[in-house]
Amino acid sequence: MTAEPGHQPAGPVDGSGTERAFCVLAPNPSMMTLDGTNTWLIAEPGSAAAIAVDPGPAGEPHLQRVLATAASRDQRIAAIVLTHRHDDHSGGAARLAELTGAPVRAVDPAYRLGSEGLAAGDVVTAGGCELRVMATPGHTTDSVCLFLPADGAVLTGDTVLGRGTTVIGTDGSLGDYLQSLRSLRELSEKVTLQALLPGHGPLLPDPAGTLEYYQTHRAQRLAEVQDALAAGDRSLAEIVARVYAAVDKALWPFAEWSVRAQLEYLATRGDLPPGFEIPPVPGQK
Repeated sequence: MTAEPGHQPAGPVDGSGTERAFCVLAPNPSMMTLDGTNTWLIAEPGSAAAIAVDPGPAGEPHLQRVLATAASRDQRIAAIVLTHRHDDHSGGAARLAELTGAPVRAVDPAYRLGSEGLAAGDVVTAGGCELRVMATPGHTTDSVCLFLPADGAVLTGDTVLGRGTTVIGTDGSLGDYLQSLRSLRELSEKVTLQALLPGHGPLLPDPAGTLEYYQTHRAQRLAEVQDALAAGDRSLAEIVARVYAAVDKALWPFAEWSVRAQLEYLATRGDLPPGFEIPPVPGQK
């Protein structure tokens, strides 16, 4: 999900990937999902089994295409993994499990099918190679990234996007998100990452540069929100109109989610004006 202009040039999405990761693009493009949801098939070359990461929204044509793509590579889907609970990533999981018999692994127990959950430090090996689970809450409380060390790649879900930047959802936290970005940046400094494989948009070939951009962007947005408060803006709509003036107005309602998250974060630092009460997102309690 994005509420920002792109920071990377567009590239091919469907069929992109690395030696062990192959993207099957779901046909659900929108302002919030970019080209659509990226379903990733993960497998060691020559393996008869693959892991499907984020089956995408419910929809038989896409799921059948995922199955056909795996079959064309002489693979069966042996496990399904969710990077987070949002429907554009998880909606097709139960049906894909029905079609394949594969378990669904997720942080949120409500989205699991099978005996295994998903937690930081877990290693998923159903595709013949390792996927190491990193807890990266922020966009949502249950967000994870998946490190594929054999390819020097990280599947980022909605934590990092192929274009633009991530909305902090109503079930997310900016403080958690900033820590997740630091964790990814530390990984990029510890190992030679070759690519970020996002949940939406094209593959990112400069992980360190992208993560630096994300961190810088967040710091700038926080400063801009503080400037808006200093100028007398008090409602979410007023702050969005000032801070997100360059963003398509159709995305302003979603930007209000991020502004509220920024205000909540500033509150933890004691950086809100005296007596200021954080307004709710319209339509939500």
